[in-house]
Amino acid sequence: MTDYGHELIFGAFVTPAARPPQQAVELAVAAEEFGLDLVTFQDHPYQPTFHDAWTLMSYVASRTSRITVAGNVLNLPLREPAVLARAVASLDLLSGGRVELGLGAGAFWDAIEAMGGRRLTPGQAVDALAEGIEIIRSVWDTSVKGGVRVSGEHYTVDGAKRGPAPAHDVSIWVGALKPRMLALTGRLADGWLPSLAYLKGGASDLTDMNARIDAAAVDAGRSPSDVRRLLNVGGSFAAQSRGFLDGPPDQWAEELAGLTLEYGTSGFVLATDDPAAIELFAKEIAPATRELVAAER
Repeated sequence: MTDYGHELIFGAFVTPAARPPQQAVELAVAAEEFGLDLVTFQDHPYQPTFHDAWTLMSYVASRTSRITVAGNVLNLPLREPAVLARAVASLDLLSGGRVELGLGAGAFWDAIEAMGGRRLTPGQAVDALAEGIEIIRSVWDTSVKGGVRVSGEHYTVDGAKRGPAPAHDVSIWVGALKPRMLALTGRLADGWLPSLAYLKGGASDLTDMNARIDAAAVDAGRSPSDVRRLLNVGGSFAAQSRGFLDGPPDQWAEELAGLTLEYGTSGFVLATDDPAAIELFAKEIAPATRELVAAER
């Protein structure tokens, strides 16, 4: 059994499609009404059929009162870190502490470059993300006197004023799959947010990936439990089992509980644009999963 000491949270991963205009907003409102803890959105600023993720998150926060909002994950190459830090803190203050920061190093470099971003190699993207996280945390840290000064290879901030401080300790969740990104997650992040669909070996890949994060955390003087393990999941609901996360709600609950108990996953985010699936996930699968995990622990 692997236990990093975090309570289970459940969320929805919604496509920020602009057609119909209010669909993503209504799905987020429904997620709150059905009892989910979190609603997240893709961030592809170069995709004209999507709403801008940050604008959408801000609008959703104004339409809801309880649910947490986050990018899944925000595209750092097209979002200047010092500006992003202030945007996150501002929305966290305005929403009463309901924002977490999902952050990625970037992908689809042709599209990023077409939007005016810099094309980076995989190694450069990891280094840029580390610099960006340092800047973001420094802007939030109003307990330190003087401006923020970071002289990096990819980002330079020379005396930027600190603040505002967020309403709560905003977590930075990193989307990571490769070894260097996993090591960065262990050193610097508060959470790891991969997608199960991208794990070539399926859930069993989590063992090695968790070990890389744990080792990097320890090397950095941190505890592995400082990094919450979340997971984007997808699948189908059916009367009979047809495979992993493809069957009735009780099967889903058993399999998600297994991921928690074996790998320490404490956050499940369902990728769907179907309100009926969101309701089933929130009202049946989430509570059943919590009960199974509590019984084993």
